[in-house]
Amino acid sequence: MQLHRGAEEGWMLLTLAASVALGGLTGILVGSASTAFLLSLSAASATVDTLPLWARMILLPLAGWANGLLLYYGYARRAADDSVVLAIHSRNGWLPLRTAWIKPVAALITLACGGAAGREGPCVHLGASLVSGAARWARFSPALRRRLVMSAAGAAFASVFGAPIAGGVYALELSRVGGIQYDALMPAMAASVTAYEVSRGLGVPYATYPVLFAAPSPWVWLQVLGLGLACGIVARVLITWLGWMRSVFEWIHRRLRLWPPLLPAFGGTLLAASLLGLPADDLGISLPLMNHALAGQPVPHLAFLWKLILVGITLGSGFYGGVATPQLVIGATAGSTFAALTHLPLPLGAAVGAMAVLASASNTPLTAIALGFELFGPSTGACAAIACAAGYLIVGYRSVYPDQRLACAKSPWLRVQPGLPISEQKPTPVVGSKYKGRITPWRTGPGSHSHSAE
Repeated sequence: MQLHRGAEEGWMLLTLAASVALGGLTGILVGSASTAFLLSLSAASATVDTLPLWARMILLPLAGWANGLLLYYGYARRAADDSVVLAIHSRNGWLPLRTAWIKPVAALITLACGGAAGREGPCVHLGASLVSGAARWARFSPALRRRLVMSAAGAAFASVFGAPIAGGVYALELSRVGGIQYDALMPAMAASVTAYEVSRGLGVPYATYPVLFAAPSPWVWLQVLGLGLACGIVARVLITWLGWMRSVFEWIHRRLRLWPPLLPAFGGTLLAASLLGLPADDLGISLPLMNHALAGQPVPHLAFLWKLILVGITLGSGFYGGVATPQLVIGATAGSTFAALTHLPLPLGAAVGAMAVLASASNTPLTAIALGFELFGPSTGACAAIACAAGYLIVGYRSVYPDQRLACAKSPWLRVQPGLPISEQKPTPVVGSKYKGRITPWRTGPGSHSHSAE
């Protein structure tokens, strides 16, 4: 049926109004839930920080045991795989409401007691679960439920980091590598802005950073390109280490036939032992360590490596927590080290490094670029864009979120399988890309093969 003149504009205005309304309601729900978690975590952490070292060392194994008990018995008779990314792809936005509280409580214990993890994971899980339940109650269509769950994930990101634009982009990038679902753009932005304003209004404090200015010289561009390459390598090491630590603890479980809740308790014992030789700032969320790097204060050159190792032990042993905040801490400290070695300004190196590791390890380059502009201003954001693009390529086909689906290839010389999770990708060279055959992905000839990822 042909639309009458002006009818298209009417439908678009209706779509805009519905997107803003539903996104706003999503933001209110997610912002309130995230704020409750963040303020509870702040109060619990303040209490634990007053304890002497020996008491904190005792708390870590106990926190691991509590995590193990919560996750083991909490999911004993329920669906154990409540991945937000998987819910978007395979379950029409369905997430179980009955288990929505388990992971946030586990994360609260992890982070308050010193586990090396992040805050955004439990907020994303809690917010997406609540929105999924509300969407089912309202009998929304599967497609709309998926868009609202995506929007909830971005709203939680915005609420945690105080970056509403980056949160909106995160909602679109999180589930698909190299593909953006534009029909979710308006509800995602509305949800992220609303969640940010709700959290700010309810008293969540956000760090402010000085706007940095980098001299626009060719040497600076080359330096940040090199920093992006280095951060891509750091992200590869982080992803590999996380996978390896999970395999090691799973092997210990099978070999010794340990009761599953004891695995994170063992991990907590290792974390407690690290307090004897490493600064306390390396454990927990490590925001003071990241802020020191971003302020231009020197940090130990191997701080990023120690943080990476502790994150692997924490999450690999079975503690629950987010993984985006550790990426920012690792990136900031790695960037500070790179800047000290290459005479780049320390605050610039730390800011660009934080964004580049987030772009690489999470496969969310546009989110990291938007975050760089929001937190550090246009000049540093432009430098971060170069580093994020480089790191995104260098990390290859791997991610801290193994359920992410690949939408398109990163390289024209590697054949991949779009639509499959990134953890199942096995890239192979494109036939005919040999120099001797003079056939490249940009030059066609007899016997050349199409490798489009469309």
